Amino acid sequence: MSGPRPWKKTKEGTPRDYRIFRVREDEVKDPRNGSLHVRVYIDSVDWVNVIPVTDASQVVLIRQFRFGTWSNTLEIPGGMLEPGEDAATAAARELEEETGYRAREVKPLGWVHPNPAVQGNRCHSFLALGCEKVHGGRPDAGEDIQVELRDRADIPELIRAGEITHSLVVCAFHLDALTRW
Repeated sequence: MSGPRPWKKTKEGTPRDYRIFRVREDEVKDPRNGSLHVRVYIDSVDWVNVIPVTDASQVVLIRQFRFGTWSNTLEIPGGMLEPGEDAATAAARELEEETGYRAREVKPLGWVHPNPAVQGNRCHSFLALGCEKVHGGRPDAGEDIQVELRDRADIPELIRAGEITHSLVVCAFHLDALTRW
């Protein structure tokens, strides 16, 4: 069974740079009838999420203010890959920067496309085991982060109760659960 025919890009728009991503409008041609459509594309580097777990089976979570929802959210550490950086290194770096914890072992859980309708990047998820606090954390300027420890067994209820709502964080916990099935 074949899938939909590939669309053709007829014109690539001029990107507008917003520091953490670039946005452009491209013109594309519908392969079914030749009609032209404008589509928005968000160009971003790959991202990482890391589920940090201590030897006492506590998850190192972060609570921070998010401007999109104008609220404090409960999440796992994560961020953008630096140029030339591999995803596992970025996960370990983000963990330490945001929380002050280091992991004994960082294991890949998989990756997802955050929103293939408008983005082409990937979000890589990792499980960090044997996490220990080594300093107070070094969040980026403009990040207001509080670290919270929660029992690993409580994570499903935090998601069900709507305390953890970030879709990529929920996805990371799902990928983690899949490794145990």
